[in-house]
Amino acid sequence: MIKRTLYFGNPAYLSKKNEQLIVKSKEKDEELEKDSNNIEHETNLVSEKKEGWLEKRKTITKDVSNTIPIEDIGIVILDNLQLTITHGALSSLLDNNAAVVTCSITHMPNGLFLPLAGNTEQNEKFRSQIDSSEPLKKQLWQQTITAKIRNQAINLRERKVPINNMLTWAKKVRSGDPDNYEGRAAAYYWKNFFPMIEGFIRDRNGEPPNNLFNYGYAILRAITARGLVGSGLLPTLGIHHANKYNAYCLADDIMEPYRPFVDRIVFEMVKNGEDFYELTPSIKKQLLSIGTEEIIIDGERSPLMVGMQRTTASLVKCFEGTARKIIYPEIA
Repeated sequence: MIKRTLYFGNPAYLSKKNEQLIVKSKEKDEELEKDSNNIEHETNLVSEKKEGWLEKRKTITKDVSNTIPIEDIGIVILDNLQLTITHGALSSLLDNNAAVVTCSITHMPNGLFLPLAGNTEQNEKFRSQIDSSEPLKKQLWQQTITAKIRNQAINLRERKVPINNMLTWAKKVRSGDPDNYEGRAAAYYWKNFFPMIEGFIRDRNGEPPNNLFNYGYAILRAITARGLVGSGLLPTLGIHHANKYNAYCLADDIMEPYRPFVDRIVFEMVKNGEDFYELTPSIKKQLLSIGTEEIIIDGERSPLMVGMQRTTASLVKCFEGTARKIIYPEIA
């Protein structure tokens, strides 16, 4: 079952009752405020206007309350400094394996809450992950990079860019990718990704539309981390990424073949003329749809969030020794 992604960009009060997320907010309303010194003005609006009687709109607010079943929620994005969430609501979200993302004053994701225990056999799965050998992790990284390059190639093929070199590199990736085919493919990919933006360079701190990629990848990272925890794995212990300051090394590893799906959404927005210098509500709405993006995984069409669960479950089997291949997606 695909879970819902909820985005809160306005002040609201989030609480819990009967396993429902209660959302209380203020909704703007307008009423006509009549500026009159004489009660007789109320009797003839037309003549009053002729006599210079003034009317203006007064903005007021009214309380609005909505409920959402917590079991239906997969991702929650908190993007307003005046949001309040109760401990009961936060605890229930985590109990139902939801990921809660917080955003900074710049509206970029800066925090991620995940459940400590997302699987009933977590201890056993932790041990198999921790005890996995270096050769196994290098083989898994080889599969990861091969899948990533192939998906990048499909994106370029749709722009009529030659991809024979990309397909060749995907086949040549060796265990651990010692030849850095990932880097070669990335250089070619980003050089040809935006034919409408001359000299575009993919850089986290670079010029827009890099901001769109950053936002989309942050949401994808939360979806990946949620899937890993739900499968009983530690998102901190990666198969390739090993930065001691990174709490989500494994999530950064496993999301690699999924990145091109975010890239497609960003490309379409730029092609359609969206103003990508600001993270507008329209842009955020499209990037938040990544969880429902259609993918092909193991020969079947599936929403990305469901496919991610299959990917992380297959990774567990690889750590346990009951499978040798991670199930990664293909672009539909």
